Amino acid sequence: MNKSLSYWELKTYFTQVDFTIIGSGITGLNCALRLRENFPKAKILVLEKGVLPEGASTKNAGFACFGSVSELLDDLKTQSEGEVAHLVAKRYQGLQQLRNNLGDKNIGYKNYGGYEVFTENHTALYEECFSRVEEINRLLQPIFSEKVFRESENKFSFGKVLPKFIYNAFEAQIDTGKMMHCLLRKAVQNDILILNHCHVKALEDTQNGVEVILDSFSFQTQKVCIATNGFGQQLGIEKVNPARAQVLITKPIENLQFKGTFHLEQGYYYFRNIDNRILLGGGRNLNVQGETTTEFSTTEQIQNQLDKLLSEVILPHQKAEIEHRWSGIMGVGKTKKPILKQVSNNVYCGVRLGGMGIAIGTFVGQQLADLTNRNG
Repeated sequence: MNKSLSYWELKTYFTQVDFTIIGSGITGLNCALRLRENFPKAKILVLEKGVLPEGASTKNAGFACFGSVSELLDDLKTQSEGEVAHLVAKRYQGLQQLRNNLGDKNIGYKNYGGYEVFTENHTALYEECFSRVEEINRLLQPIFSEKVFRESENKFSFGKVLPKFIYNAFEAQIDTGKMMHCLLRKAVQNDILILNHCHVKALEDTQNGVEVILDSFSFQTQKVCIATNGFGQQLGIEKVNPARAQVLITKPIENLQFKGTFHLEQGYYYFRNIDNRILLGGGRNLNVQGETTTEFSTTEQIQNQLDKLLSEVILPHQKAEIEHRWSGIMGVGKTKKPILKQVSNNVYCGVRLGGMGIAIGTFVGQQLADLTNRNG
């Protein structure tokens, strides 16, 4: 323990800690809130290495989605129909939990629907998706009790796209900032301690608890829940890789003509409306190796492609100015199934959200807490 800490600091924050959650994003805070339900008198500490949740929770595009047709078809190449349907069900369940827990107004929930758009150079993908729409609808019928996907015309004047889109009435969008602000406020109201700028370097598990080693000191806790998603490797979690997602947003656009969430190229590109602006992201497929990183930065290659999509496809007849660019770090792997497991005697993890953190983060966080409870 660092001798620079005062008696008050040691006593208030780092003594008799029952549960320590690493990561204050969607998963981590939902884990903390479920632990509070299960253990009303427990001392629950959340450690965050950034000023804000450092990963994707405050840096994502705000899509309340569970997978486009092309994404689900791609999933079926490596997973069974049952596994894909189960994952979609958990994503949709997670979205409903998020809405119920925080309220639609508090998260800026808007059900404008979602569209899968196909550019002119993806004719084969276009034909495959439309030929298998009913197959996917049958697969998801038990979850939604009605058809999820249907044809839609290009009513948005997009350029260089094929004539029909695939529409999903169940897809929506949220305001990521509002959502995280509300979640943080709820955690504090439930007497959950949240400390920022706390970089966990290592964990030493013993029979009696865990030594949490930070940059300048360490402390003891009974249980640890790792909820760092794309940064899981740094704490020894295998089979999860970081995946950087680059994003841009325009300045306000007068008379912006569309509302909704839009997917292109198996979800590798995506855009939406927000505050009379266009938010556009993606392009990781241009350099998968280079984007397998935990560095928060943007690259000329990907940002140039986003600019091109904006000017040639999304707004071919209107000029838009870019106001801001940023990136976030997701957690991915060979499968999109989250990793929920006991790592050692007193350490548990809930990571690898597969780019669907808004959808499945609440569910994974609650399951992580319940796993800790079952094995406690």
